[in-house]
Amino acid sequence: QLQLVESGGGLVQPGGSLTLSCAASGFSLDHHIVGWFRQAPGAEREQISCITYQEARTNYAGSVKGRFTISRDYAKNTVFLQMTRLRPEDTATYFCAAVGELVPTCTVPDTSGRYYYWGQGTQVTVSS
Repeated sequence: QLQLVESGGGLVQPGGSLTLSCAASGFSLDHHIVGWFRQAPGAEREQISCITYQEARTNYAGSVKGRFTISRDYAKNTVFLQMTRLRPEDTATYFCAAVGELVPTCTVPDTSGRYYYWGQGTQVTVSS
């Protein structure tokens, strides 16, 4: 079964940190762009980051730039999202998604609908 599985969510106080993981099962993330998205209750899904396969080039939404870092471990077939200086407005369900493309850069937000592997999401709650 081809799937992405997110983990690492939880409850954290404002100003705290969390690291999310996105592990691929049944397929390799080689030659895939991986993106992180989030959706808060009552809001539209928002893409917050992406990372390419070659050279692991990254891109971020303005709302998280400078606070979040996306990275990938090729050997572990996993992509990470390190989140620091968390704010209550970061509360959302976080999803990772992937698309098999070899491109030099990735775009945030991507409006093409290209991502076709999706995980089930992990909840992040930032609250005191």
